[in-house]
Amino acid sequence: MRFQRQTISVEEAVGRLLTDLGRLEEEQVDIYESYGRILARDITATSDLPPFDRSPLDGFAVRAEDTAGATVEQPVPLQVVETIAAGDVPAKEVTPGTASRIMTGAMLPPGANAVIMFEQTEQPGEMSREVRIKRQLAPGENLSRQGEEMQQGSVVAKAGERINAGTLAILATFGYARVPVVRKPRVGLLSTGTELLEVDEPLVPGKIRNSNAIMLSAMIAETGGIPVLFEGLPDELPLAKKRIGECLEQVDLLVTSGGVSVGDYDVMAYLTDEPDVSLLFNRVAIRPGSPTTALLYQNKLICALSGNPGACFLGAHLFLLPVLRSLLGEGKVQTKRIKAFLGETYDKPCPYPRYLRGKLTEEKGSLYVWPDWNDKAGNLCTMSKSECFAIIPPGGRGKLAGEVVEVICHVMPGWSREE
Repeated sequence: MRFQRQTISVEEAVGRLLTDLGRLEEEQVDIYESYGRILARDITATSDLPPFDRSPLDGFAVRAEDTAGATVEQPVPLQVVETIAAGDVPAKEVTPGTASRIMTGAMLPPGANAVIMFEQTEQPGEMSREVRIKRQLAPGENLSRQGEEMQQGSVVAKAGERINAGTLAILATFGYARVPVVRKPRVGLLSTGTELLEVDEPLVPGKIRNSNAIMLSAMIAETGGIPVLFEGLPDELPLAKKRIGECLEQVDLLVTSGGVSVGDYDVMAYLTDEPDVSLLFNRVAIRPGSPTTALLYQNKLICALSGNPGACFLGAHLFLLPVLRSLLGEGKVQTKRIKAFLGETYDKPCPYPRYLRGKLTEEKGSLYVWPDWNDKAGNLCTMSKSECFAIIPPGGRGKLAGEVVEVICHVMPGWSREE
């Protein structure tokens, strides 16, 4: 199979990865530990919001009909019967000719049907038994009615949403001290190749340090998984297969880097020929990283990414992260594509779509993408500044500056080309 590979599109490859891939089970966590997690169930309002009629501003609670004819020149006097702070329960009813001094968020007293702000009364800072109203109000003016924002039982956050700061505010408002979230997937990481050194080992001739493992670990954690780093995978198939089986027992998903090409020691390519392994694909129409492979072994998914850092980085975004989002039950799994003008001509021919790392800028209301030009698969020094992938269609012409291309963002753009 390693020399007879069927090339499929990125979209088809992702589709095969996600087929029959179920969401992981639910667990309960403390609200203070829930930020960034994925909701496992819909969250409903446990009460009306607001839970009572209240004032949205500092002023006076009044009967609107008592303000009829009020102007700056002819203010209407009303007797102040009490002061209501936020958190207080009003003690007195607003009756004809009276008003209650009221603070933002405080409960509306019985009888009141409008609130006039301090600035529209005479001497608002003076604590007096009388207030003089300088503007006529309509019934319901400057009020927040009970349940106007959300009624009890309504869905306020949906299953599959990632919990952000706003979600936390909603959860706290409705008393969710414990939050139902999807369990984080455990993702095993295995790097192939006897040429790899650990980060803290000194360089020796013919060896390189393993940068892919730490890079993938960060991407997995950022998406919501738990990276589990295993010792490197041997290049001998029997030993590698045994090692993979042991690792799969401890994780939900296994990711390897390296060993997917057609070299003599590319163990992941050899593994696809094993009778107890189900191959999903072993060649994708992309540059870099076309030998990217996926298979099923022991009823678990293995994503085998290229060992070249740039290709591994791209493969993780295109294939690994959608799998993680699916396991987490996220509502949006596929990577979103947008369109932008190509900032500079790129005319290097390629039989497959080429994904170029780059940056985005906004100029006079138009979006531009600028390739970083360091597009060899093994080059990694520009990855820390990469914001997106510009997709150059296959063929010999490439794309000219000013032509529209598809773009996949992987970080929030800085909108600047300055280094």
